[in-house]
Amino acid sequence: MKKYFHAMMMSFSMFCAVPCPYHEWDDDARPLMTLFLPVVGAFIGGLWTLTAFVLRWLSVPALIQGAVLSAFPFLITGGIHMDGFLDVTDAVKSCRDPGERRRILKDPNVGAFAVIDAILLVMAQFALFASLKEEADPFALLLIAVVSRTAAALCVTVLRPMGTSEYAGGYRKGVKKSHAMALAVVLTAAVALGFCFLGKYGFVSVGVMAGYSLFLIRALRSLGGMSGDISGYAMTFAELCGVAVFALI
Repeated sequence: MKKYFHAMMMSFSMFCAVPCPYHEWDDDARPLMTLFLPVVGAFIGGLWTLTAFVLRWLSVPALIQGAVLSAFPFLITGGIHMDGFLDVTDAVKSCRDPGERRRILKDPNVGAFAVIDAILLVMAQFALFASLKEEADPFALLLIAVVSRTAAALCVTVLRPMGTSEYAGGYRKGVKKSHAMALAVVLTAAVALGFCFLGKYGFVSVGVMAGYSLFLIRALRSLGGMSGDISGYAMTFAELCGVAVFALI
C-alpha cells in the first residue's frame, strides 16, 4: 500500500504544478505512476470545471473567460505536456530520416515548426472557449481531463517504447498486464459515466480519444516508438479536440 501511495504522490508531483507536500522518490513505485494519471486528471479537471463555474458566476466577459480557460491546462501542468508537443512537432515536421528525427526530439532548442504550431493551437483553444454557449456544461472539462490522461496512461503502458526513451528501461520491467486492464476499465467507465451524466456533452470523450489516436499514430509512424514526449504531444491535441466538441456541439 505504501508503494501505491508513493506512486500517487510522484504522479502528482510530475504531472501537476500544484505544490505537493510529499517529495520522496521511490524507484520501485515508478511503474505504478501511470495508474494514478486518471486521479491527476480528475484533480486537474475538477479545478478546470470549478474555474469555469466561477467565471460564469462572476459574469466575466467571454473573451476573458476564453483566455483563462484556454491557458488553464497549460498552467496547471507546468507546461509539461506542451513541452512534449513542442519537441515532437519539431521532430515530426523536420521531414528527416528517423534517426535525425529522434535526435531533434531530444534537442533542447525550440524550432520554428513548434513555435508556429503552438501559436495556432493556443489561438484555436482560445477561440473555442470564447465561443462557448451559455448552456454549455462545464463538467465536460472534467471528462476531458480524465479521459485524455487515462488514454495517455494506457498507451504508454501497452505500446512499444522508442529505444532512446526512458520508458524503455527499468520502467517497462515493472509494468504488468493488470495495469493495462485497470486503465482500460477506468477509461471505459469514464466514457460511460460521461454519457450518463452529461448527455450530449459525453461526446467530448469521443473527440478526445479520436484526437489522441490520430496524432499518436502520426508520431509513432514518424519516430518509431512511444515516449513521454509523444504522449504529451498527443494529449495536447486530444484536449483541443475535446474542447472543440464541447464548444461546437
